[in-house]
Amino acid sequence: MTTVSLLDVSGYLPENAVPADYFERFADPSDITSNAMFKAPKFRRHIAPGETPADMAERAVAPLLERHGREVLRDIDILIVHTQLPETGIVGNGGEVAARLGIAPEWLIDLHNGGCAAFIHAMKLARQIMVSTSARAALVVTVQNAAGQIFTQEQVRAKPQAAIPGDGAGAGLLVKSDSSPILDLETRHLPEFAGQMTVIADPPRRYWEAGTGQMHVGFTDSKIAKVLQRGNRIVPEVVHTVCQRLAMASQDLDLLVTNQPNRAFLRNWRDALQLPRERHPDTFDECGNLFAAGIPITFDHAVREGRVRPGDTVMFAGFAHAGDFAGAAAVRWGGR
Repeated sequence: MTTVSLLDVSGYLPENAVPADYFERFADPSDITSNAMFKAPKFRRHIAPGETPADMAERAVAPLLERHGREVLRDIDILIVHTQLPETGIVGNGGEVAARLGIAPEWLIDLHNGGCAAFIHAMKLARQIMVSTSARAALVVTVQNAAGQIFTQEQVRAKPQAAIPGDGAGAGLLVKSDSSPILDLETRHLPEFAGQMTVIADPPRRYWEAGTGQMHVGFTDSKIAKVLQRGNRIVPEVVHTVCQRLAMASQDLDLLVTNQPNRAFLRNWRDALQLPRERHPDTFDECGNLFAAGIPITFDHAVREGRVRPGDTVMFAGFAHAGDFAGAAAVRWGGR
């Protein structure tokens, strides 16, 4: 079977670092909550006015091109782009990203599902295409651009949920080689929960209809409790499944890189997988919840900080939305 490697990752964070007290100024006392879902990070980044998903994607890919040369783009047959808040109606932002990079890949996919675990979802799609076709290399780009646009709106910024998200973009380069092999992947769709992550406004309207109410995520106490329960369960489940197929114990993983939703999930996942804190990189207090960009950005930080060595087994894992998708991917890291 053809071996596919995650050769490298990179990330981009906007310059504007926003402290927690920005949201505290606007907090509605009637909305104050002690729920673990909404314990705010110290900082998060917000995109600049006018900054587009294509801008963010180009900046996330730039370090890859610096390290591997722009000629690597000639081999990109697959481009998979996930954008949290697509700004190009109907078609998504993948085509614009390709144009910015000067490529015309045979496989150009706007991946609208997968949520916070979209990087793993895209890895699996890219590997399958490469294994079954003549495609040589894939570029995966995940963009989170909702924090500075949705959660700073006047009617939304007072809500507890507004202080959690941060903006950023991540990128991964996959190639046919055994230099940094993807050892195994597990993805699970749970479509019965797909409709539970809702976007609402007051007065009620559909997201594409004009109206005075600003859109935000619809959370209730019951929904929060269910999401916490599912997230605590399904992420360790997919990690254990991959570990079992690799005949290894979860506590023997050298690094666990997850999406970064909140401190409660991060702690609970470490405990469930019996891993010490130092083997589970955490960017939450610096960046907030980066959604689908969280995994590549957090791993990029870990590599640059020297927390992963060539030959280490790295597990990427996460879940999406209200628990309608979860994934895990193990990589034997080849070094940078």
